[in-house]
Amino acid sequence: MTAPSPHASHAVLPLFPLGTTLFPQGLLSLRVFELRYLAMIGECHRTGQPFGVVSLTQGAEVRLPGAEIEQFAHIGTLARITRLDKPQPGLLLIECEGSQRFRIHSRSQQKNSLWTAQVETLSDEPPLAIPPDLQHTAQALERLVQALQARHDQQAAAGAPVPRLPVGLPHRFDDGAWVANRWCELLPVQAELRQRLLELDSPLVRLELVSDLLARTGIASG
Repeated sequence: MTAPSPHASHAVLPLFPLGTTLFPQGLLSLRVFELRYLAMIGECHRTGQPFGVVSLTQGAEVRLPGAEIEQFAHIGTLARITRLDKPQPGLLLIECEGSQRFRIHSRSQQKNSLWTAQVETLSDEPPLAIPPDLQHTAQALERLVQALQARHDQQAAAGAPVPRLPVGLPHRFDDGAWVANRWCELLPVQAELRQRLLELDSPLVRLELVSDLLARTGIASG
């Protein structure tokens, strides 16, 4: 397996089509039990290589006999495994973090039904100074993260099992690109819109659209 580098135009990448969209620096937890993914995830974990998360446009995450073939978006995000547990044979619990976005140039399906693709990795988005009229997006996100952390701490103190917080460290409330990506993960929007937000090449435009969505949902306004 060859890991794509920032300068590789046609690196081969194993794909994991999902009903969700992973953003750079985003967190993803997966239960892996299909044979095609058990081997792939085991190899990625052993070698430290990433796999590609792409958003499904047709088909389901779990392939069933007679099911329609999976179709997926042409832009996805590299996922690096940060934790792997094997609670029983045939089951892996993994935690991942998103890194670079990539664009698919060609794709193929292996005999075991695993998808691979030749991809072009896209440049990392540089930190974005947040304009004054969009500062409310960062302030609202910080309030939400603080509230989630407080609830998490209360549940943990009571001895209740608590899931991982949806926003990972380090927090970058002064970086508009990071703020926009976190809101894109958290906002209750349709999958198609979430994918379109990922595909935007301008983090400033993404943040402006997030601001509009926050105002529309009543979460925050400028």
